Amino acid sequence: MKLASIDIGSNAARLLIAEIKSPTDYSKLNLLRIPLQLGFDVFENGRISPEKKDLFIKTMKVFKDLMTIYSVEDFRICATSAMRDAENAEEITQEIKEITGLEIEVISGDEEASILYENHLSSNLHDEPYQAFVDVGGGSTEITLYGNQKLIKKHSFNIGTIRILNDHSPDEEWQLMKEFCKTHLKSQPFQLIGSGGNINKIFSMSKMKDGEPVGLNFIKKLHQNLTSLSLDERIKLYNLRMDRANVIVPALHIYLNIMKWGACKEIYVPKIGLADGMVKKLYADKYLLSVNFQP
Repeated sequence: MKLASIDIGSNAARLLIAEIKSPTDYSKLNLLRIPLQLGFDVFENGRISPEKKDLFIKTMKVFKDLMTIYSVEDFRICATSAMRDAENAEEITQEIKEITGLEIEVISGDEEASILYENHLSSNLHDEPYQAFVDVGGGSTEITLYGNQKLIKKHSFNIGTIRILNDHSPDEEWQLMKEFCKTHLKSQPFQLIGSGGNINKIFSMSKMKDGEPVGLNFIKKLHQNLTSLSLDERIKLYNLRMDRANVIVPALHIYLNIMKWGACKEIYVPKIGLADGMVKKLYADKYLLSVNFQP
């Protein structure tokens, strides 16, 4: 069965096309990332500009064509922080639906965190009783705490890489995150688990093997090194795309603070994201449950 998901984030839009034969037999057929960077408009002006809207529409047309080429049987499209904040989000989603037939869900931070957590359940992680899932995006950071596979606490903070670059991460949000980490994350020996494009890139740069954690000292050193370089130097010396070279420094800043406030010395990176979780949840909700249903 071929399924697809489209994750419209504050920094990039991602199309994932996957083939799922069973809950444990999952393979990616294509993953396409377009750096829309809607957050630069929204967090500065509260709206998506006409230029970004045109690029958004063109991107969705390409995504639809690819889903047709791959004979995708079903799909889900979710938009996160930038679209949550955009004054003209409803207008744009309606126009995209009229032009392409594609319907976009603007999901809450809590739903985003839930999808990410369900995705992590299927990954090969250490079976620790206490786990903290952290997803750093362009517009928000989700932290979800579990103990013995039961929800303890979760929160979505309006702190993200593009918000920081635009100087639109309020001090109040930073204080809330600090209090959350010190009150909840520090209370138990949580296994920290990260998701998102930035932490995946950080993991690749660490040269660690799959399943091994990235240490706090490496993240601290990388942050110092990248902060001292210009954007062009980051691209050249670390072989980064321009849009990644821009956002990876504020991402490191967010992770460093969370690890410091939560007294965490390392972070595991299973290299999965919202798009993976959406595909797996689509399969479970629409197909796995119907197969298992007994009248």
